[in-house]
Amino acid sequence: MRHEEKAKLTAARALIPVAILVASPVLLIAGTPIRRRYLRYVYRDEAPLILEKEQGRTSVHWFVVTSPFLDWLCWPTESLARLISRRG
Repeated sequence: MRHEEKAKLTAARALIPVAILVASPVLLIAGTPIRRRYLRYVYRDEAPLILEKEQGRTSVHWFVVTSPFLDWLCWPTESLARLISRRG
């Protein structure tokens, strides 16, 4: 999306939390593996950049990656994974 496309940016900014909320039961149970797999997909070698300031482009992935709501929903499984890795 171009930075000049205000309607698309506003729609993405509004719909990403709704999509995360819909997926919240799954994220609370298996959030860490899903989030790690998603981040590997977004930051893979041949992937386009999620934020290109020089060209004025923003990807929808940028809103997902920077969402504090996603961090909050993945926190329980991330804490559990850290606890298990320390003990075992």
